[in-house]
Amino acid sequence: MLELLATHYAYALMFVLIAIGLYMIIANQNLVKKVIGVSLFQTAIFLFFISMAYVEGGSAPIVPADETPGELVVASPLPQVIVLTAIVVSIALTAVALSLVMRIYAEYGTLREDTLTEVRADE
Repeated sequence: MLELLATHYAYALMFVLIAIGLYMIIANQNLVKKVIGVSLFQTAIFLFFISMAYVEGGSAPIVPADETPGELVVASPLPQVIVLTAIVVSIALTAVALSLVMRIYAEYGTLREDTLTEVRADE
């Protein structure tokens, strides 16, 4: 078991980040902590894509002039492109979520979800 964890530490880290992120989303009442939990969850997904794309002994997908394409082991650039795009989307999502949280705080004076539910029920 320890040997498996030592060789696949990225997957173990990914599961830990997913668990922490889901716990923060579900268990916390504070909206800022929920946004941080979503960000951690997204980071775990990024780590998953990058770790799945790893090729042992792989190189950049550029074929030198002196080698034949069939003999060269290359890594696919597609997962890196997907993760880069997802990082940009993640930054935008976090910015919009935090701006909404700021607007909620300015309107209601609290960031706790249970308090917001009570205040909205009274209206």
